[in-house]
Amino acid sequence: MKSRTTEVMPIVWIVIFTSFFLVIAGRFLYIQVSGEVSGVSIQELADEKRTNNYTIPASRGTIYDRNGMALAQEHVVYRLYAVVDESHTTNPLQPKHVKDVNETAKKLAPILEMEESEIAERLNDGIKNERFQVEFGSNARELNQEQKEEIEALELPGINFIEEPTRFYPNGMFASHTIGLTDKQDDQIVGINGVEGFMNDLLTGVNGSISYQRDKFNMKLLDPKEVINEPDNGDDVYLTLDQKVQTLVEDALSEVEEEYDPDRMTAVVMNAKTGEILALSNRPSYNPNSIGEVENWYNDVIATPFEPGSTMKVFTLAAAIEEGVWNPEEQYKSGQYKAEDHAQTIGDHNRRQGWGTISYLEGIQRSSNVAAAKLAYEKIGADRFLDYLHAFDFDQKTGIDLPGEVPGQILYKWLDEKITTAFGQGSTTTPIQLMKAATAITNEGKMLKPYIIDKTVDHDTHQVIAENEPEVVGEPISAETAKKTLEVLETVITSENGTGHKIYNLNDYTVAGKTGTANFVDPETGKYKNGRNSYTFSFLGMAPAEDPELIMYVSVKEPQLDDTESGSAPVSFVFKNVMENSLRYLNIEPDKDATEPVEVVEIPEWEGKQTDSYINKLKELGIEPIVIGDGEEIKKVNIQPGTKITARQTVLVATDNMKMPDLTGWSFRDVLSFRDFLDLDLEWMGNGYVKKQSIETGSSLNEKDYLMVELEEPDVPEDQENASDESGEEANEEE
Repeated sequence: MKSRTTEVMPIVWIVIFTSFFLVIAGRFLYIQVSGEVSGVSIQELADEKRTNNYTIPASRGTIYDRNGMALAQEHVVYRLYAVVDESHTTNPLQPKHVKDVNETAKKLAPILEMEESEIAERLNDGIKNERFQVEFGSNARELNQEQKEEIEALELPGINFIEEPTRFYPNGMFASHTIGLTDKQDDQIVGINGVEGFMNDLLTGVNGSISYQRDKFNMKLLDPKEVINEPDNGDDVYLTLDQKVQTLVEDALSEVEEEYDPDRMTAVVMNAKTGEILALSNRPSYNPNSIGEVENWYNDVIATPFEPGSTMKVFTLAAAIEEGVWNPEEQYKSGQYKAEDHAQTIGDHNRRQGWGTISYLEGIQRSSNVAAAKLAYEKIGADRFLDYLHAFDFDQKTGIDLPGEVPGQILYKWLDEKITTAFGQGSTTTPIQLMKAATAITNEGKMLKPYIIDKTVDHDTHQVIAENEPEVVGEPISAETAKKTLEVLETVITSENGTGHKIYNLNDYTVAGKTGTANFVDPETGKYKNGRNSYTFSFLGMAPAEDPELIMYVSVKEPQLDDTESGSAPVSFVFKNVMENSLRYLNIEPDKDATEPVEVVEIPEWEGKQTDSYINKLKELGIEPIVIGDGEEIKKVNIQPGTKITARQTVLVATDNMKMPDLTGWSFRDVLSFRDFLDLDLEWMGNGYVKKQSIETGSSLNEKDYLMVELEEPDVPEDQENASDESGEEANEEE
């Protein structure tokens, strides 16, 4: 039996091993023929393991003003990381990983503003856990070019950078609510409000990709089989905003904010012939480059309805003229008015005393509530007046191309509402609705749709994709009515009885307009707030008066006034500064003699001129130029020859040997002009005037150089006097 078993077992084992061998051999043969293991291609798996795949990010489109000035653009920042894997180093003489943890931590700490121990801990932790690389948190992200170069100069092994795009707003707190903000979502920049949000799909591009085969040291093979899919960059958006007009608005609002500390402010400038918005701003605002704590996210010009006050009388007047019931010489009793026995008694703003029996023309000039109420209720009729309110679209959104618009509301159910709406109480509107309605006054009865997006342009080919044009959306009044309305509104400024007399008078241009002083409800009590400052003071102005080119609306809510100041003081400061300078900048012909003539000079030809002789020529003209460098010949000048300027305008002259000027004390606006002149890569910190600059004074300077400036606000003397109103008269209009 034993011999039988001995004979059989070898055979059994031979069969088992043969079967096992055949299975293994068959498996190998199958794999060799099919190239697959468990349904997975071996070739594809190998290619995947030795292939690097990277995304090529698409650039987000740039937002420009109407003249091509960048308002929001892609900006490159850097993220620092450290390679700690020794295998990354192939040549010991040229290490590519961190060799000395403590030395690396010591040198990086002051630049990253981190503790040495924290950096060393992150590096040691990466080495201990056999990681390839480590990062250092938020302190090592969004580094600027200067920080990157400072770290690179240390020549630390294993320290590397990744370029990352971020959104940059060159003008800081500039039309912030309008331009909008972005956020990073899944490593992509996404617009969340303003134009950034409204046009996000167009601004956002499509990422590309690159792939190539590599060796185990992550080096590209000689035949890498590289595949590149180019990104499709986002398109550019051009706004109707004008950087210079917007800057005038921002500067004026900032001065009023500093001096009067109001609760809210709005200002908007519109082309009276097209509906294009040239400037739009709100306060409080924010710097999109450094958000901090934001008091107000709303674009109040389009999104915060309020009781407009007497600016609404513009449209009550226009309706009366259109209906043929306006007789400027007709007399009425001012002071108080009770439309029906069961109606409330409304009164004029001078404690309901009025001015006796006066003409309707004087009533409009004095901003009489009684005049407006009688025109709407008795002359036009309540139902017919409502038709005009609808014709002016006061119950509709304007359709402006911005997100978040909220229309006002016509309250017209009760008798008292029908009366108070005539002088801007009860019913609500927004500044942009008032501006839209005012285009009918300035444009021969044709009402225009306001818009802020001028055109969209392909980022790469510069081809225009779409372009906006003026759009007439209604004709609530005739051309003759519009002309007569302007004539009456001009007397609000020119007549000694007018609430805008002297206060809103410009040097070179006539103005047609209407003041406004409106109550507002205190959210804590639910009742109208009382107090001398507890109003929203406003002005709706058009200039030149006979044929307006610009419309401007300004409102200031709860300014902190001195006892001798009226609520018109901060409003008129903004209006006069912005409107006068904007009309001059836009080369609108003055329609009256200037009380203070401004001498203008013509920039002489500079090409081929010697520096000394050209500078002397400018000085003879009364211009003190800023000379950049000490070369013998002129290279370029920031103003074209033949341009007429005032002696106060900044003239930059670059020589053929440019050197860095001392920017200390320069305003931010001058720094931006300097940047644009030499196409510099500018970054800045803070606000106000230049305190420090990254390029030393006298150093060699080239176009497109990188420049960092540090700004600080100037010290304001404690005894600085408040500006006083020209007239010293009280301009409150409604109780």
